[in-house]
Amino acid sequence: MKYKGYMIDLDGTIYRGKERIPAAKDFVERLQAAQLPFLFLTNNTTKSPEDVVKNLAENHDIHVAPEQIYTPSLATAAYLTDLNHGDVSGKSVYIIGELGLKQALLDTGLRLNEVDPDYVVVGLDYDVTYHKFELATLAIKRGAKFIGTNADTNLPNERGLVPGAGSLIALVERSTQQRAFYIGKPEPTIMEKALKKMGLPKDAVAMVGDNYNTDIKAGLNAGIDTILVYTGVSTRDYVSKQVQQPTHQIDALTDWEV
Repeated sequence: MKYKGYMIDLDGTIYRGKERIPAAKDFVERLQAAQLPFLFLTNNTTKSPEDVVKNLAENHDIHVAPEQIYTPSLATAAYLTDLNHGDVSGKSVYIIGELGLKQALLDTGLRLNEVDPDYVVVGLDYDVTYHKFELATLAIKRGAKFIGTNADTNLPNERGLVPGAGSLIALVERSTQQRAFYIGKPEPTIMEKALKKMGLPKDAVAMVGDNYNTDIKAGLNAGIDTILVYTGVSTRDYVSKQVQQPTHQIDALTDWEV
């Protein structure tokens, strides 16, 4: 089937950490040549779209615009804006997270509020402290809506698997006895907001990724076709044991005709 647009994961699909995936540059350039719209969907909330674009250009020779990057930070901002019918003026938020998340939320017009915010948004924060957890817990117990950027328990780095946003969110869930409303993959919210940004119906778009439990489940949960590429996390053996299968499975992006 020929799709009219693509949502594409980054780490494991377009690159592996700092390592290039040879087929990725060609795949992106084929999409650009065909003038097919695409968004890179990442669960990374610590970087701004401009940071992601810079990394792609400098380290992977892939050249795209910031508007082609979509993160849980941007999806959370879109979710809260839609929740308030397009106007968040007068609403406030307490944020545990890095600059990428804070920038996206504050750009909507939300105000920072540590005491009695309307929303508490928790993402990955490299400088998290007990005091930040305390403020989040108290605000949620006072009635603030609790939002988690993404449920990734761990993240890979050069030393191994380290705590991800999901580990921080889980602590607040435990302290408040409330489950967060999650935005990022594999939840459908980020997919729905990305579709809205692309202006395409779900049956015209495919989600491309290497991780069955985030990328493929995101597509399945949102009713979007999926293309699993075996260049990252998931193996054929693991995927074969899953009840729900990807729409398509390929060994490399060179195997896919746009």
